[in-house]
Amino acid sequence: MVMIERTPGAVSALSSPLGRSTPMVPREASPPSDPILPYLRSISKAMGELRTDPEFCQAALERLKIYVTECIDKFGDDYQYSTDPRLLKIWILYADAVCDFDKVYEQLEEKRLFLEHALLYEAYALFLLSKGRVLEADKVYGIGISRQAEPLDHLKMMHVEFLKQLESIIEESNDDAQPKPSKIQKKLNVVDPWSESTMDSLMMKINGALKKFTGYHKSNKVYSGKVPLTSSQNALKDKVIVLGGRKYQIKGFSGTGAFAKLYKASVEGNPEQTVVLKIQKPAFPWEFYMYRQLDVLISDIQRPSYGFAHEVHVFADVSVLVCDYLQYGTLLDAINSNLVVGHQMDEVLCIYYTIEMLHMLETLHGVGILHGDFKPDNMLVCYPSEELTDDTFRSETRSGQNQGLCLIDWGRGIDLNLFPVSTEFLGDCRTSGFSCIEMQEQRTWTYQVDTFGLCVSAHMMLHGVGMSVEKVTKADGSYMYQPKSPLKRYWNVELWKKLFTTLLNLPSNGSDVAVLRSLRRSFQDYMSSSWQLVAKLNQLLAKQKASLCSS
Repeated sequence: MVMIERTPGAVSALSSPLGRSTPMVPREASPPSDPILPYLRSISKAMGELRTDPEFCQAALERLKIYVTECIDKFGDDYQYSTDPRLLKIWILYADAVCDFDKVYEQLEEKRLFLEHALLYEAYALFLLSKGRVLEADKVYGIGISRQAEPLDHLKMMHVEFLKQLESIIEESNDDAQPKPSKIQKKLNVVDPWSESTMDSLMMKINGALKKFTGYHKSNKVYSGKVPLTSSQNALKDKVIVLGGRKYQIKGFSGTGAFAKLYKASVEGNPEQTVVLKIQKPAFPWEFYMYRQLDVLISDIQRPSYGFAHEVHVFADVSVLVCDYLQYGTLLDAINSNLVVGHQMDEVLCIYYTIEMLHMLETLHGVGILHGDFKPDNMLVCYPSEELTDDTFRSETRSGQNQGLCLIDWGRGIDLNLFPVSTEFLGDCRTSGFSCIEMQEQRTWTYQVDTFGLCVSAHMMLHGVGMSVEKVTKADGSYMYQPKSPLKRYWNVELWKKLFTTLLNLPSNGSDVAVLRSLRRSFQDYMSSSWQLVAKLNQLLAKQKASLCSS
């Protein structure tokens, strides 16, 4: 957007946030208690001179820089203007004046200023687009939308226009043998996100941020409690572990992984306050970092869908992550509860949980986060606080009251914001049955690590078994991937076919947010088309809740 430098795309970026038909200074005189008014008048006058002078008057430009800089120095932190859109426009002009929109955006994030204004995200995204940083621009739109920045409809419309523009640029570049420098070119950076060297590098990069996070506790000594944290699960049963002066009594064993063990524990002897302790050797604070990134990037209303970490205690030998406990088990438990009685999950339930999964990934990928281990074992089942209605499925906004799944276990999470733009990944998640096609064929991948997991999860709900994929040649000689297991004719075949065909054949790079949103809406439209479907869903959820609770 850099208006001062008149970089490509800068004029359009400026005209969008600052050159609307509404003048910067209201026509009616402001009261004397508005000390920012003289600056607004001076800035407006200088901008008028710039617009009318075809020779791009240097004197007016210098005056504009001075007025904008003085205004921010004087009123940038003033509480009186902390929600005033006029000052936000001055901040945007200031970003142009100092030629560093990245720094200005970071300042506003730190100060928590104007984060509810769509204009901030629109202006920053346009700046990033003018610099060719398209993935970052897409993420900024995603952050603004996830925070419900107003006017939300306008921000969503601008995001759609951005995606259309991006598609046309990519098509143009593909058609040209030698794309022009102004076009988006692929800068291929390929890494294994889970390799020891990559993780060491990332840990060094985030070390400073970790120390500032609430709930981060580190000691260079080994854990010195009476009971070793690495004891067997039987040895820890009913024992009390002291962490940061707080007592946790181990109540039971919740699960295990390659490097970690999970325990259910009560806090300070209160049976009503229950948490999960994730004990990991060697110490691994990365997962805590991922949880804190979710706190920052995900809106409050959607945040409960991704689990919470209260604190982490890092010792020289082990780490202990303290997380929320949910009592109804995982999506895998829900799938198995049907299999033990000889049935698969009812299609209406499958649709409901597929909507939940699509919504979760749409939000995550929109802010540049990959889960990296997306499977039914890592999705805790939740239940709405009230009955669902057809309006639930017509809404574009998730409701905390209607949460159906909670995505946990962020140890293999990937923060794309830590990698250079256009980075693609090589490496296998090594989770049996969940390695995406690109991993199986040793090709690069990004979002497919999650979308393939969604397909496998949907397949498990429908068929009761994991998914095998076949490569099918089409009439034009190209090929596509699809599940081997046929869809039952009494299911909504077109709905499921579109889901699998689309997600199993995504390109290796580029945002998949628009695709996920379109799929989600198609499933929601089907659910909202009949009140009988919603009524049946409520009955199935109540039955499942009773079943999982009793077990």
